[in-house]
Formats: sequence, C-alpha cells, structure tokens
Amino acid sequence: MPSLALSLARGAVTSPFKRAGRPGATLPAAVAHRPAAPVAPGPLAAYRRICGFTGPDALPVTYPHVLAFPLAMRLMTGRRFPLPVTGLVHTWIEITAHRTLHPTDRLELSVYAVELAPHRRGTEVTVATEARLAGELVWESRSGYLSRHATPDAEAPTATEPAATATPAPGHAAPAAPGPHLPAVTEWRLPADLGRRYGAASGDRNPIHLYPLTARLFGFPRAIAHGMWAVARCLAEAPRPHLIHAVRADFKAPVLLPGTVTYASDGTAFQLRGSGDRVHLTGTTARPAREAATDGRS
Repeated sequence: MPSLALSLARGAVTSPFKRAGRPGATLPAAVAHRPAAPVAPGPLAAYRRICGFTGPDALPVTYPHVLAFPLAMRLMTGRRFPLPVTGLVHTWIEITAHRTLHPTDRLELSVYAVELAPHRRGTEVTVATEARLAGELVWESRSGYLSRHATPDAEAPTATEPAATATPAPGHAAPAAPGPHLPAVTEWRLPADLGRRYGAASGDRNPIHLYPLTARLFGFPRAIAHGMWAVARCLAEAPRPHLIHAVRADFKAPVLLPGTVTYASDGTAFQLRGSGDRVHLTGTTARPAREAATDGRS
C-alpha cells in the first residue's frame, strides 16, 4: 500500500510548480493499482467505531474509498497530474456498490482520473475508484476535487451544478440538490480530536484535520472534520446501513472542530447542519427496490 504520508510530502513539494487553469492541461492516463489484498481487521474496527457502524458484519459502503485513498493521493501528487494537490477541495462523491461487501473479501483496487472541467471557482477534476473481486467489478465511485483559481467568467456553470437536475441512472442515488431542510433526527457534539482519531483509523492525516495550528496554515481558524467521516457517520445513522448500495453526497461547508451538528433525514435524503441551520453536507441514498419498499425507521 502506498504511503499516504509520502504522497502528502510529495504534494507539498510539487504543488508550487503546478498552475491550475493552465490552457491545454491534460490528465495522465496512468492507473494507480493495488493487487487483491485482505482488509486489515484493526483499522476496519477502528473505522467502524469512529463512524458509528454497528450491526451485521458487512463492509461499510464508504470503506473501499478509504482503502483506495492512498492510491488517489499517489495519482494526484504525480508529476503529470496538472493540478496542485495542496488546497484541493473535495466537492462531491458518488458511490455504487454492486453487491454487499464483507471484511473477508480480497479487493483489487484501481484509481484513475476521468476528466477536467471548468468550475466557476476554478477547475474540477473527477477521479474514479473501482474495486474488483476475482475480476468482477463490485464497487465504484466518482469524486470531484476543486482547485480554486481565478476564472474569466465567475458565472459559468460549474462541473457539479448540472448534476443537480440530472436524472439518476437506475440503481443510483439521485444527486443531492438544495431544498427545504429535512426533519432533524439527532444532534452530535464533535470533539476537538475527531480529525486525529479519524485520521488514525483511515490513514488520512491531512494537516487541516489535525490541530488548529496546522489548519491555520491552510486558511482555517480551527481543525475541520473529514468530509468522508461526515458522510460515513450519516450513513451509519440510517436504518440498516448495510443495505445502502448507492450514495451521492455534496460537501457544502467545512465543519469546524470542536462543534455541534444536527443530522437530518427523511429516510432517503440526508443533511448535516450546523449553527444557524448552516448546511455542511447534503446527500441521498438508494437501496435495492425490494428493501426500499419495506424499509422504515424502526
């Protein structure tokens, strides 16, 4: 498994030499790959605890993203990747699980860049992750990462805005669109060390999540929660989360630590809200049709 710390260090060195928004920029054709390997039980148990997953012995639908994140970092810190990794903002993620995965599954992972698209605040890259079991595609995701820079037309459509009105493919979660606040379900008090604890479980020790001092180096007044922790925690709160097979989540605003947030959901759509009803995260989920027809909070 590639070292995430090494990738972060390489990104810090190479980022100053990359210019986002450069005309004619292209993505590398390389695919970062990890051969089939077992899931380490210790980190998985720590991940389940910090995110709140309980119940059946199924792999959380978000966990392959965690397993593959070092590969994504290796790809994005490579010399031919056109955007500086320092300052990249995770803007959205779509996940589709084609079957329920288990900790005993030996997953083969691959990560590659799909496209560059203009965004009203800069340039957004879409990164694809795939997991295979004995050669069969069993899980996949797409993630958007924004590199902020000056643009000639600040009102140009963004890479993610069209998706808000798109019709989802069968079996996929609908894009999370802005709308009325969902009914509140519960409130979570997030400790100051949440970023360090999730970083230890996931391997993502980005300095913006660790301490106020390291976060201030990147323009945040305090450490911020990992976006993928927020997604996983919301999914863990849903009834029978092991049956969720498709997720769309959009990151709206960082969650400062420590802090208090409200989880809201209508059973399919979910939100994470902060003080003043500020929306930090919106999302939707989908389940197999036979389960969705009978599911309910009980």
